[in-house]
Parts: sequence; structure tokens; C-alpha cells
Amino acid sequence: MTGRTFRRQYLLYLPAFFLALGLRLAHLGDLPLNDVEARLALDALRIARGEDVTLSSHVAYTHLTALLFFVFGDSDGLARFWPALAGVGLAVGAPLLFRRWLRPRPALILSVLLAIEPGLVALSRQAGSPILALTCLLLAVGFWLHRRQTWSGIFLALALLSGPSLWHGLLGLTLAGLLFQFTALRPPAPAQTAEAKPPAPSPAHSPLRLADFTPLILPTLAALFSLSTLMLMVPQGWGAWANSLPDYLRGWIAEGGAPVGRIGLALGVYPLLGLLFAGIAIVRGLLWGSRRTLFLALWALAAMLVTLFYPSRQVADLAWALLPLWTLAACQLAHDLRLPSEGRWEAVGVATLTVVLSALAWLNFNALYWTPFPSEQATLRLILSIGVLLFLVALLVLISLGWSKRVVQAGAIAGSSLMLGLYTLGAAWGAAGLRDPGAVELWHLAPPVAQARLVAQTADQISEWTTGHAHRLPMVVYGVDSPALLWALRRHRPSAVSVLLPTSAPEMVLTPLQRELGLAAAYRGQDFAWRQSPIWEVFPSHVFRWLTYRHLPVTSEVIILWVRSDLMVDVQPSRP
Repeated sequence: MTGRTFRRQYLLYLPAFFLALGLRLAHLGDLPLNDVEARLALDALRIARGEDVTLSSHVAYTHLTALLFFVFGDSDGLARFWPALAGVGLAVGAPLLFRRWLRPRPALILSVLLAIEPGLVALSRQAGSPILALTCLLLAVGFWLHRRQTWSGIFLALALLSGPSLWHGLLGLTLAGLLFQFTALRPPAPAQTAEAKPPAPSPAHSPLRLADFTPLILPTLAALFSLSTLMLMVPQGWGAWANSLPDYLRGWIAEGGAPVGRIGLALGVYPLLGLLFAGIAIVRGLLWGSRRTLFLALWALAAMLVTLFYPSRQVADLAWALLPLWTLAACQLAHDLRLPSEGRWEAVGVATLTVVLSALAWLNFNALYWTPFPSEQATLRLILSIGVLLFLVALLVLISLGWSKRVVQAGAIAGSSLMLGLYTLGAAWGAAGLRDPGAVELWHLAPPVAQARLVAQTADQISEWTTGHAHRLPMVVYGVDSPALLWALRRHRPSAVSVLLPTSAPEMVLTPLQRELGLAAAYRGQDFAWRQSPIWEVFPSHVFRWLTYRHLPVTSEVIILWVRSDLMVDVQPSRP
């Protein structure tokens, strides 16, 4: 391969890079941190301030974010920076490292697909470790296959420091590997065609031996020690990261995970393009005995089963199944997205027909958002949408019988790929919170908070009026267990207490709605909406409202900000 060809291959990844970067960084700090995000961000903030902190096993996130907070100051956007960067690395770096195994064309398509994958986009825009564990493990394996032992060790250390999510992914990979080895003991499948065979390994990528792991040990240990202790500034991090495996194992005896139906809903609604072409790839690959297809299919199946059987499962755990699923889809798209040399314009016409009729069906289905359900009108719209798709299938069959099956197949695949690709991009836009911040997406790590900025602004105004400084008055949080609240009020150095002494008279107190202060001093209160939880019990009657715009009724937790009466504007003397 010439240097010019090599550089051109890299340039082809630029559109995927900018697409991934835009979806993950656009308005990154607009949504307030939820409780899961804020808990980790508060740990990073305490490290940056030099305060005592009890570290969780998410050491990579907290330490790297603490460096950002120390240099640039704390903000919601910076709290999500490293997951967003990891999401970009997954979308572009992983396909580049594995392009010789996947072949250049499927790797390039995979890069674009991962850039717009809704679940991965959503996880990349949340402060947490799941996307860090997935990305760092893949990059570690990719650099190891390229004999880049130092980089492989660094990313392996980052993966080990990324919390319990790593062990969830490794369990699925281990099960897939065992099943794959079991199938290798069976008689070989019929001879493959040259088209279905995976590429033969080059001499530079021959099978690796056990001795190849030896150069990996030193860089891994060095990176592990340096990052976990933050160059000896946080020595307790060396022991904290080892708790990730016990934390994950405790999840097998805990309860409270996401319902299985919600896991299936996320898998069946968001990656439609991936499901369709991955299914075709699995059938085609198994018929021709493709070992690569078999391994990817087993990996996707094992990751899904581990997630479904894990009692503490979350929708975010599906990220480990999405990667092999989209890899299979990319391989199939690379095979099918080829316009025939003869009848190319006819294929373009078939693709246009597919796009027009599919768009008509979707617009009609989209109108169900405003249609009461169940009702006769909703039934008619649903029948019309399905009827348009059946009419499209009938037309394609008739055209293939009277014209060319190859032309119709190429055009139909191109048209359906375009429409499903736009659907995936729209789902990613919504999952990122860019379309409607109040939409009920399934990939959130915790329920969103509603009026965090308004609570902080109110406290700032009261403090500025009283002391002349927006962040001087302290805040007491009584009876509200919400790290997101402590993060929103971090400028006021809030203290969470379980008991308020009757003789105390704090300037500002935050309580749940049902709490009474019972203090000697007089207080005035203002209520705010806080955590918003969707009402999934009404999902059957709102199914089309959710499928189109992700809208469901929600319940809001209410909190009250109490301010001591002598600090209020109408009591304070007028300033000159």
C-alpha cells in the first residue's frame, strides 16, 4: 500500500469523525446532571479541591475529570467531556484499528454507523463510565493486535479503572469465546466462497503467542498505578479500582434493575437498521460458514443474554451487544450497497421509489402522535401506513419479475438503507437530548432533573442581595437524597443533614414537599420541580406518542427552598 493510498483511507474517516464529534459535543452542558452523573462529578470536584473523598470504583472517570476541573473549573459540560471523547474514539478509532480484520469498506461503514448509533450517542453525552469501559477495552485489543504494546497497556489500564461495566462486557465476551471454541470442535462447514471468507491474516498479523503478552505487563502496571493514584496525589485510588469486580458481583444478588420489557423495547426501537442488516448477515454468514460472522453473532447473543439475566441490569448494558450487532450490519451493507454496472439508473429509480413510499408511510405513522389511541381514526392511519409498505413490497416484486432482480435488489437496499439511516440519525438526535430535553429516552442513567438551574439561580440571587456575593450564603439540604441537588448548589458548599436542631437557624434550607422545618426562626418557602419519572403504566395508551416523539406523562418530585424571613427583599433595608 502506497503512502498516498494510506492517507486517503484516513481522510475517508473524516466525515464520520466530524459527525460523531458534533453529535457528542453539541450543547453538551445544556441538560443538568442527574443523580448518577452528579455523584461521580462530585467525587471529581472534591479531588480537584483537595478535599477528603470516598472513591467509587469509577476511578478513571473521577481522576481524569478532576484534572479538567482543576485546570478549567467545574461545569456540566466538562463533567461529560471524557465520555464524549470516548464516544468519538469508539466511532472512529475502533474501526480504524480493526479495519484489516473487517476489510476497509466495512470498517468505514461501521465508523459512520457507530457515529450515529442512538444508544452510544446517549451514553457518550452522560457523565459516567460505561462508554469509557467499552471504548478503552476495544482500543487496548486493537493496539495489541497492531503490536503497539505501550498504547495497549495504557488503554487496558483505563478499562480496568472504568468500574463494574467492564466486567459485564468481559462476561459476555468470555461466554461468546467459549461458545465459539465449542463450535470449532464440530465438523467444518461446507466450502466457503471467496466472497464469504474472512481475509487471511498477513504475516504482520499472524496468530499471537503467550509470549506476546509479556511486553504488555509493564506499561499496564505503570499506567494503572499512575492513573489510579493520580501520580500519588490520591493514593486511595489504588485500592478503589479493585472494588469494581465486587461491585459487579453484588449486582447479581441485588434487585431494582430495569424491567426486561424496557430492555427489549430499547433493543427493538433504536437500532432498526442494525437489526435488519445484522439479521441478513447472520443468515448469509452461517449458510456459508463464515467464522467471523459466527463469532460476532455469538458475541451479540451472549451480551444480550447476560444483560437480560443480570438482576441489576440497565439499558446502558446493551452497549456491549450493540457493537457486534452494528459490525454485522456494516459487513452486510458493504456487500449489498453496490449499484450494478448495467441498469444503474434503473436501480436509482427503484431506490427513489422506495424512499418516497417509505417516507409516505412514516409521515402517516407520525400523525398518530396527534391521534387518540385506541380510536377508529388511529386504526385507519396504522392500516394505511402498513398498507403503503405492503404496496411497496408488491411493486418491488412485480418490477423484479418483469425487469431485473439484481437491479431491484440493489435499489431497494439503497433506498431502505437511506431511510433507516435517517431514522437512526433522528433517534440519535433525540437520544442526545438535542430535539426535546423533556423526551423520555431509555438510555438515561437516572431520571432527569427539571429545575436545577432555577434552584441555583434563586439561591444565588438571595445570597447576592444579602451579602453582595452570589455564592456566600451556605445551604443546608435536609431530607433530600439527591447528588444532583448538591451538584447544582455546589457554589454554596451545601451540607446534607438528616436532623435539624430546633435551635438552629440556617439561612437557606432545602427540604422535600412534605417536610416541616419546626425551627424557632420564621421562614418563607418556594417550591420547585425536581426529579421527573415517566409513568410507564400508561405506555399502552401512549405507545404512538412515545414511538414518534418519545413523549410520556411524567411525575415530578417537588422540593422547597426555605429562606429565613429576615433575609428576604421586603425585610432588608433599601440599599443606597
